[in-house]
Amino acid sequence: MSTDMGTDGAVEFPAGIFVHWCESCGHEELLDSRDAYRAGWDFPPHMGAWGVLSPRTCPNCSMKDTSWWAITVDHRDIDEMTAQERKAVGRILDELPADSGYNWAELDGPSSLD
Repeated sequence: MSTDMGTDGAVEFPAGIFVHWCESCGHEELLDSRDAYRAGWDFPPHMGAWGVLSPRTCPNCSMKDTSWWAITVDHRDIDEMTAQERKAVGRILDELPADSGYNWAELDGPSSLD
């Protein structure tokens, strides 16, 4: 998926079809944002925001099985998360383009989560 920076510095994503992935069951589907939202996907831009930790789930899975839930509800640190949850966090952080101004490497980010 390609991304561009808008004139206001916000990350803009194309309206086309892209991979929606479920961090709970691993299901992936090619959909546009509108169809994904209507089908029940919790996925940006209609649910949450790009590069911000929020659930990435298909219509069949619960938010209780997400990295967002582990951190915000169960209050688990990254060291207490499962490998699958850490991978989801890394994938979410990687949604932002390299030139977005965020330097996840300084935060011991996605590359250390594998």
